[in-house]
Amino acid sequence: MPPALLIFGATGFTGRLCARAAVESALRPILAGRNREAVAALARQLGCDFRIASPTSREALSRMLCDVDLLLNAAGPFSATAGPLALACIATGTHYTDLGADPHVFELLLDLGERAAAAGVMILPGVGFDVVASDCLALHVAKRAEPAVRLRIALGGLALISQGSAKGLIEHAGLPTPVRRDGELVSIAPASLERVFDFGLDGRGPQPALAVSWGDVITAYHSTGVPNIEVYFEAIPAVRMMLLGNRYYGWLMSNPLSQVLLKTSTALLPEGPSDRERESREVVVVVEADTESGTTIRSRLFTPEAYTFSARAFVAVTRRILDGQAEPGFQTPAGMYGPDLPLEIDGVRREDLDDAQGPALQRTRRSSAIERTA
Repeated sequence: MPPALLIFGATGFTGRLCARAAVESALRPILAGRNREAVAALARQLGCDFRIASPTSREALSRMLCDVDLLLNAAGPFSATAGPLALACIATGTHYTDLGADPHVFELLLDLGERAAAAGVMILPGVGFDVVASDCLALHVAKRAEPAVRLRIALGGLALISQGSAKGLIEHAGLPTPVRRDGELVSIAPASLERVFDFGLDGRGPQPALAVSWGDVITAYHSTGVPNIEVYFEAIPAVRMMLLGNRYYGWLMSNPLSQVLLKTSTALLPEGPSDRERESREVVVVVEADTESGTTIRSRLFTPEAYTFSARAFVAVTRRILDGQAEPGFQTPAGMYGPDLPLEIDGVRREDLDDAQGPALQRTRRSSAIERTA
């Protein structure tokens, strides 16, 4: 029998994209979740087996994973599912991956690393756009700047959001923004750290960006060892409003009743961007590294729309794991598979912005490398 892949949360927006991408890549996933009717319907549509379990039942999770080699957790909020599913994977000898980006969840999974290593299990969170694109570019730039003393990671073009992602962001209400200083995580007020980045999108030139709470403060440190790290989002009006609201009204938004009301209100949003919207969008990661000598090294990574990239990145990582490329314990995408992993995905290109001869443009390996001037 081929190695068994199980996707938990397969009926969510990103989970469905990943399930379809897996089937199209002949990976034959088992689909799983909490809602039998929804999971069974998707399984019939894709020609897959399915299983039902609640993340609150240790016994049900163990039965679900008893013969599974690899789990993709696509079920948000990850603050509720990552811990129980990772523990079930450790108990059953199943490698764990997810599509999360919450630094607090990444910290929890990092703390499980030793137990996972003892069980021969790899814990590899963030195998979608978050954090494959940013983690791999961070390692690429850190190597170019060696030794780097600071990384600034900025994400641009993220104007589209699913209901599930919106619920995850709502959980950050009332929480400070984590950044890394001298190797330690410290907290700053939301919307208190702003910087301009040249995202290279739509000819708009440099744009302001605001520091956010994102998983790279954990993963980029683990992948690169650089002691000072900040993560930014392009400050489009929705992002600025969200962060300012969190700064001044987070105390109100974080109480239990407000959380219920805000999460319920996400039902008014589209479940996720349409196929046409995803096909027409491009997103970008910019990473800057400061060296000991005061030089700043910059690179950009352009990818397809984030949800589309997530499904493709999940397939790329899954193939490696099922081929035996796994190391027990807590791992990161770049730490496991190197900085060039995104270049194997269709529609990806990378620019080194400060080359003396102009930015070198590196495309997916399915296309030939080309050069263009600044």
